[in-house]
Amino acid sequence: MHPIVWFDIPTDNMERAQKFYGKLFGWKFDQMPGMEYWHMHLGGKAGLTDGGMGKRQNPQHGITTYVGVPSVSRFITKLKKLGGKVCMPKTAVPGHGYFAICLDTEKNAFALWEPNTKAK
Repeated sequence: MHPIVWFDIPTDNMERAQKFYGKLFGWKFDQMPGMEYWHMHLGGKAGLTDGGMGKRQNPQHGITTYVGVPSVSRFITKLKKLGGKVCMPKTAVPGHGYFAICLDTEKNAFALWEPNTKAK
């Protein structure tokens, strides 16, 4: 099984979104150094560890769910064979891992996530 390991919430108004989720669920937010992106501390709610919040990118319509896999590259190959598409190729998050944004056969977006502290 490959668990959901992270999710991103796109925002148009960061302050409004943080106030909403903070008051609704008690989530805490820390800005990532040098980025317009905030780490959301969820306290283990809903079986997830954490998530992130950043400015909406066009065309980004909803929450992106990240599924943990042992190799983004291998899963991209598998995804393409099954009729899925890659919207954003394998990308490093330095010191944390790699991700790729994909579409399933129904045009739903999701991401693959490969933890790797040596990612550059």
